Amino acid sequence: MRLFESSKLSLFEFKASVLCSQVTPFGPFNSFVQKRWLKPVISARTRLEDRSRDSKLDKLTTHLKKLDIILKLHDLMSSRKRGPFVSLQLMSRWRNLVGLNVGIGAFVHKYPHVFEVFKHPVRRSLCCRISKKMRSLIEEEAMAMKQWELEVVHRVKKLLMMSVSGTLRVHALRLVRREFGLPEDFRESILGKYSKDFRLIDLEVVELISRDENLDVAEIEKWREKEFKEKWLSEFETKYAFPINFPTGYEIQAGFRDKLKNWQRLPYVKPCGRKEVVRIRTCGGIERYEKRAVGILHEFLSLTVEKMVEVERLSHFRRDFSMVVNVRELILKHPGIFYISTRRNSQTVFLREAYSKGCLIESNPIYDVRRKTLDLVFLGRRNTRQMPAPKEIKEFKLNGDGKMDGDWVIPMLENLDNGS
Repeated sequence: MRLFESSKLSLFEFKASVLCSQVTPFGPFNSFVQKRWLKPVISARTRLEDRSRDSKLDKLTTHLKKLDIILKLHDLMSSRKRGPFVSLQLMSRWRNLVGLNVGIGAFVHKYPHVFEVFKHPVRRSLCCRISKKMRSLIEEEAMAMKQWELEVVHRVKKLLMMSVSGTLRVHALRLVRREFGLPEDFRESILGKYSKDFRLIDLEVVELISRDENLDVAEIEKWREKEFKEKWLSEFETKYAFPINFPTGYEIQAGFRDKLKNWQRLPYVKPCGRKEVVRIRTCGGIERYEKRAVGILHEFLSLTVEKMVEVERLSHFRRDFSMVVNVRELILKHPGIFYISTRRNSQTVFLREAYSKGCLIESNPIYDVRRKTLDLVFLGRRNTRQMPAPKEIKEFKLNGDGKMDGDWVIPMLENLDNGS
């Protein structure tokens, strides 16, 4: 009997929930019916759609993606053994590899300062090669990386000091190689060369041998010291504070300033400091845990060359840095510190304090060269009248036999002419 009554009640509750979920149309006979409006769900997706946009950083992201495609094409072209040029027919097969949505011919003709299109002297087909300006800038960037090698070593050591176990996976470092200014062969040229600082475990994990106490100071602490001295603020106001710079058009709701002020004063564990266990269930535990993750992410972006990185690549460091949080949602919660750009089907996070009008405030040698390369991409089809007319290739790369690539085609054509 009790089982029947319980099933009857559950059936009644089910019917009531179905009736409540139905939308009652407005009319003269049902105007007295009370409606329950669902509370809008605030998630990372809604924050991403409703965020205040930064047109300067969005435009910069678009051009950086184009530069990334150009560099991928350069890597594929330089890996060819026939010579430093490739036919456009072969390049059309690389569209999916480099992530290009338009035709390869249209993309190449769009940047005449980067690519040179010419006719092959024998086959009379359209070929493409990297321009001299672009090649010189790529070589200049490689030289800047060599000159900045010690600084890169310090940054990798700081990353390992931020790790809970003092180790990082080599694959994770390879994903952020360009962001940290590491060369392609960084396993041998950096990790293997500085064996006193790094040790490879099974060739896939790098471990820090000894900590450097001079690297314990985070970049944010230098800003706090500067604010304390120049603006005469109290230590209580600046001890755990972060620089806040909201984008243009950001709506500040009621009570937000008080919450932000309390969050700025909230203590947290420093990225390179001693590893304390933050208990989330204690008073202010969740806020302290999230603020520690903000400090780690802020220090990570401060160590990069251009103060930016793709959000997907940050997920490879979550376990090593003990950040068991939704990284994208954490970034969107703090629009005054970070900014996410979603141009060209990718999410890139910027450190807002490091940029002004789409340019880095404090530059470095690698960034200066990359900015020159980006300016070459910015040109597009402008200033093309001063460029020399494209010439056919007359010299080919020498083989090991002392012959040039393409020499085997000319005798074949001569035999065909004599036979005819």
